[in-house]
Amino acid sequence: MNPSRPLRFTKAVRLAGLAVSLLLCVSVAGCASSSGGVQVIDRNGPTREPVRSGQYKVQRGDTLYSIAFRFGWDWRALAAHNRIAAPYVIHPGQTIRFGSGASTVATAPRTVRPAVSNTPVVVARPTPPPITSGASSTPAPAPAPKPTVSAPASTPVQKVTVSSAGWGWPSNGQLIGRFSSNGSLNKGIDIAGQLGQPVLAAANGTVVYAGSGLRGYGELLIIKHSDTYVSAYGHNRRLLVKEGQQVKVGQTIAEMGSTGADRVKLHFEIRRQGKPVDPLQYLPNR
Repeated sequence: MNPSRPLRFTKAVRLAGLAVSLLLCVSVAGCASSSGGVQVIDRNGPTREPVRSGQYKVQRGDTLYSIAFRFGWDWRALAAHNRIAAPYVIHPGQTIRFGSGASTVATAPRTVRPAVSNTPVVVARPTPPPITSGASSTPAPAPAPKPTVSAPASTPVQKVTVSSAGWGWPSNGQLIGRFSSNGSLNKGIDIAGQLGQPVLAAANGTVVYAGSGLRGYGELLIIKHSDTYVSAYGHNRRLLVKEGQQVKVGQTIAEMGSTGADRVKLHFEIRRQGKPVDPLQYLPNR
């Protein structure tokens, strides 16, 4: 019998015991660190199920709609949960809570990016001075010219086939990705195409987000169609419409691209009250 074997066996047992002890320590430390304090969420990738705990600090460029889309909420429910009234203005530094409690606003925000609202804006005009009797050698000053507001240039509108619910296909091309009910998989559909190919609005609505702040979506557009439905268009090369702009079904809103993706394609989602639904259930057959 080799006398060195018991020594090697004893050393192996000691090493195995040390490894188990280290694993137990790491496990206990991890549990202890997650039990205290308020969880601060800074997640860029959207989720299927609504986040029900923690909070998020509003960043420059966020809108209420993009935050709701990112964290799986219906935008009305998120506004009510945080006591944000119409026209749903949020500020950089504001805390959006997903658990209990109300939101807080950072002091003296320098930049405000309001969410889209259909409420008309009334501008007060100065009242002219009353006319008095008697001549005056000084002529009355000419009224100041009214400021002109330039509307975003409209993009072409194509005639498209729409379903009975009013939805049309957002682009022509091969369907390469389908909706999955599994929360970790596809939340919409993927359509292949050529670089620069037109991306169309799938229904009438208002652009409520235009940017690249959501990880995994590249250059992204979100359109609000009603209090119930929004749609999303990801991986564009160029966005052709702006936040607050009204769009029609079939209107060109972007150019297809590969931003945030491994190939040229359009990622298209429909959200009903904040939850992803299968777009093929809403689009016309083709």
